[in-house]
Amino acid sequence: MADNARVTSASDLASLAALLADHTRAAICLALLDGRAWTAGELAAHAGVAPSTATEHLHRLIDGGLLVECRQGRHRYVQLAGPSVAHLIEDLSARTEPRPDPARGLRAVTASAALRRGRTCYDHLAGRLGVAVTDAMTGVGLLDQIGGFAVTTTGLAWLTDTLGLSPEELRSGA
Repeated sequence: MADNARVTSASDLASLAALLADHTRAAICLALLDGRAWTAGELAAHAGVAPSTATEHLHRLIDGGLLVECRQGRHRYVQLAGPSVAHLIEDLSARTEPRPDPARGLRAVTASAALRRGRTCYDHLAGRLGVAVTDAMTGVGLLDQIGGFAVTTTGLAWLTDTLGLSPEELRSGA
């Protein structure tokens, strides 16, 4: 029975990996890391595919549990199924060696550089800026990364006294 459970688990993992192994589906998931809900047409344009192709990929991602569909009137939007999916995609992305995109004009190069420096994902700062802020706060003793990214006593004092945040705001994530 234990062998059967491992086979099922391995099969499930392979199915999940297959969802993200396609370039178009990966591009769609990466675009949705911004936390917004997008239409199939917007995602098709972003991924550089026909709307019908994007729709087919979206159905696979929804069926696989990575995306959810939201309807507003006659419009349909899709978004990541939740923060855990966003974390999964970010974790997988962090394990890849970034390859620079070929330059397609000054505007594209500038926008790409800005996104790499600082972007947001759901409710947190990400990208190089997010890593730099986290490292700087850890370096001066405001964060404890060893204990699970906890705010230290010094960090709490700095956030409340210097920045004027209330402890209640910090606890609620506001």
